[in-house]
This record gives sequence, C-alpha cells and structure tokens, in this order.
Amino acid sequence: MSLLRGVPFAIVTIGDWPPAPAPDEAGTTFEENARQKALHYAAITGELTVAEDSGLEIDALGGQPGVESARYGGEGTSYPQKFALIYEGLRARGGAASGARFVCALALARAGRVIYEARGTVEGLVAPEPKGAGGFGYDPIFYYPPFGQTLAEAGADRKASVSHRGEAFRKLRTFLTAGLS
Repeated sequence: MSLLRGVPFAIVTIGDWPPAPAPDEAGTTFEENARQKALHYAAITGELTVAEDSGLEIDALGGQPGVESARYGGEGTSYPQKFALIYEGLRARGGAASGARFVCALALARAGRVIYEARGTVEGLVAPEPKGAGGFGYDPIFYYPPFGQTLAEAGADRKASVSHRGEAFRKLRTFLTAGLS
C-alpha cells in the first residue's frame, strides 16, 4: 500500500492471515462499518488493524447508494447494472444531473478499541454517461470538475492525488509517523 510506505510498521493484509469470517456490515454510516471491521479483524489477529468503508453518495438520490454502494441493486449486480439503476433513479427525479461525492471512513483499532479515525471525501458530479476504463467501481460515472473528466479517465496516480481513500490514508500516515499514543 503505497500511501503507507515509510510508516514505522510492517504492513500486512488480511490475506496474509488464515481465512477468517467477514464481519457484518450492519452500520448505517461509513464510520460505523469501518469501526466494526477494524475491531473485528483486530480481535482475530491481535494486531494493530486498519479497516475502511467507502462508497458513493448522490445528492439527488438522498445519499444513495451510500453504505450500500457495493451491494446496490443486490448481490451480484454488475457496475454497469448499478449505473443503469442510478441513471433510472435520477431520471425519475427529473434529470440526470446531481452532485455526488466519494466517501472513505477508516478506523484504526488495537486491543478492543478504536484509537484513530479519519474521513476523506472527493466532491464531483454524476457524469451524463459512463466514461473511461480506468479505476474501478463507480469511477466511470463520477465526473471530477477540476480534471474535466471522470475518475475512470484520470489515471491511477492523478486519481490517487485527490481521491477519498487517498485523503483518509494520508491522514492515517501522518498519525502513524507521528507515533502512537
């Protein structure tokens, strides 16, 4: 994870551990889900653990898909199908234009408690149509005005410089390099 390069900790992923059951993501906010996941995996590993929850909020859809971003439209729904549902919902509300944001909440847990939290956001608009083959998830429908293109068109390094996840992890990096209390 390049955003954490140089922190005074060995970085491993959950994939480096024996398979473990995933926690329920029953929170109603990104922060609640990040806390649940961090506490769950910290209890399993006994290690300092970071977890995040992220997704897309669309103003005209009352914040949907929000914490349900990965499951929007049901399990197994492809991103092109999710895009179609979003555009259908926007048309039903009188148009396809809407403000939107990507949100990332992360939590750092150790010994049964959350010791640090951060949030990152990037503001933009729902693009008139999906564009670009880069990125993942909702990037093809997220238009970022300062770049004049969707995040799927922006390229990985350019996207990382402004992304919600990048912002949250840069805050975590600052916390970790300053030393834990």
